[in-house]
Amino acid sequence: MKGFLDDANYSVGLLDEGTNLGNVIDNYVYEHTLTGKNAFFVGDLGKIVKKHSQWQNIVAQIKPFYTVKCNSAPAVLEILAALGTGFACSSKTEMALVQELGVSPENIIYISPCKQVSQIKYAAKIGVNIMTCDNEVELKKIARNHPDAKVLLHIATEDNIGGEEGNMKFGTTLKNCRHLLECAKELDVQIIGVKFHVSSACKESQVYVHALSDARCVFDMAGEFGFTMNMLDIGGGFTGTEFQLEEVNHVISPLLDVYFPEGSGIKIISEPGSYYVSSAFTLAVNIIAKKVVENDKFSSGVEKTGSDEPAFMYYMNDGVYGSFASKLSEDLDTIPEVHKKYKEDEPLFTSSLWGPSCDELDQIVESCLLPELNVGDWLIFDNMGADSLHEPSAFNDFQRPAIYYMMSFSDWYEMQDAGITSDTMMKNFFFVPSCIQLSQEDSFSSEA
Repeated sequence: MKGFLDDANYSVGLLDEGTNLGNVIDNYVYEHTLTGKNAFFVGDLGKIVKKHSQWQNIVAQIKPFYTVKCNSAPAVLEILAALGTGFACSSKTEMALVQELGVSPENIIYISPCKQVSQIKYAAKIGVNIMTCDNEVELKKIARNHPDAKVLLHIATEDNIGGEEGNMKFGTTLKNCRHLLECAKELDVQIIGVKFHVSSACKESQVYVHALSDARCVFDMAGEFGFTMNMLDIGGGFTGTEFQLEEVNHVISPLLDVYFPEGSGIKIISEPGSYYVSSAFTLAVNIIAKKVVENDKFSSGVEKTGSDEPAFMYYMNDGVYGSFASKLSEDLDTIPEVHKKYKEDEPLFTSSLWGPSCDELDQIVESCLLPELNVGDWLIFDNMGADSLHEPSAFNDFQRPAIYYMMSFSDWYEMQDAGITSDTMMKNFFFVPSCIQLSQEDSFSSEA
């Protein structure tokens, strides 16, 4: 039941009734404790199926183009291809991965804001024509190297224009769009639509109102130049919660009816990434070292447990140079759970969690309250499916975690009812009966 990122011959454990994710994690913690204590992922592919059903129920009018760079595990791409999503690719490697699944070029868009010439040529070679662009230099590169390109003008939204964080964001201003349309006309490049992106960190839904209004302006502007516009890409930024998706739909649905009504010939697409995969993957890491420090050395953020009590620094066998790479640029969106059983009245101590590199940047959790842990204990991080399954750094001889895939029988039957079987797109699915039924008597100590 083991699968690796570069190994498409993965298998999926079908879980018997009464067996759940916790049982699977228990099983592999036991196995890894015996064989070397490497970190590992458990991927519940059924959650991806459920996310797609949720998308279809709430925003069926918007076709999802999954952002491949978010998680390019073969099992993820294959199941999404079988579900009929499109794919938003940032590189030649990603386009090749998706193409190998038999996905039609019309269902692939090339979204890198800074494209290498060789990769533009590769897109042209395999028939991937739809791509995004936000400046004249990129437009000229596209014109020279992809005669059949169909371009979406990427416009900036209010949440990423200006300010300290706006300096490195992408997207052109509404004012500059006329110039780009003029350039496209001179270069004989087809402009077929508009893209914008609202960050998941943006809490103000009003941003969508302005973004859709601006997109409508660009559509009208393009019409003046004789371009036939037929696509609107509302980007990503979906957190994965049903509430957020409903909230966004509540804002954009009436605006789409006004600006891009059904029957207008405008195809509405989006680029969800973490929406599909974040909750589907759980990471288990092992404590490899620990230090006792004075409580007052910790920065504020967690209520002190008492000045005379110790605080602990724990070092894990995975960090920012591995599965927690996104921690370098954003806050961790998951809370560690202690795998071993402990008493409800057991004292909690101020703790910090670190990766194995001994680098000052390799801090995973600055401060939290945990029972005292020992070397060899395990911590569980859920919601780890996004931006975590990349090739690890060579730093400190870090080993890539194994990935174990699972799915409940009910989710498998749901896929079959939807007409999705292993005989279609999922050529590499090998379903095996689950033997994971750990009883209390099978419990074990994870101490080193």
